Amino acid sequence: MNKVSEIVWKNITKDLEIENLIEKVIQKCFEVECISPTSLYICITLTNPENIQTLNKQYRNIDKPTDVLSFPMFEKNELQELLKNGINANMQDILGDIIISIPKVKEQAVEYGHSFERELAYMLVHGFYHLMGYDHIEEEDKIQMRKKEENVLSKLNITR
Repeated sequence: MNKVSEIVWKNITKDLEIENLIEKVIQKCFEVECISPTSLYICITLTNPENIQTLNKQYRNIDKPTDVLSFPMFEKNELQELLKNGINANMQDILGDIIISIPKVKEQAVEYGHSFERELAYMLVHGFYHLMGYDHIEEEDKIQMRKKEENVLSKLNITR
């Protein structure tokens, strides 16, 4: 099975269990969306609140830490066209970047009363769907995105 993610550890300790969970979750996202793992991959950076705050300020002009940031490489319609027409089989392209604050994930898992695994899986799936062009600004879009997120998590048997 081809790897669908590149994992970067920035100012936090590397953890093989987290890497395995990431690959499993992102593989399932690709499977659910019928994306060939030979065509696209995601760069996932795991970091701390200070680093994610810097990125949040730089790219979103919000000077505070957050849990996850997503930087898609394609607009939704571009990606749909690319997937419809097929991607060059000899080349693997980046779908985008997901940056996650691991300390924030731990904090939110406690706050929401579920496991670290569930919270991290949710952040990954949430970030993935942002890369796919989904958003949650409008209520109708939020409902569609949440349905997709919950579908992937249920297929992984990762529940609240």
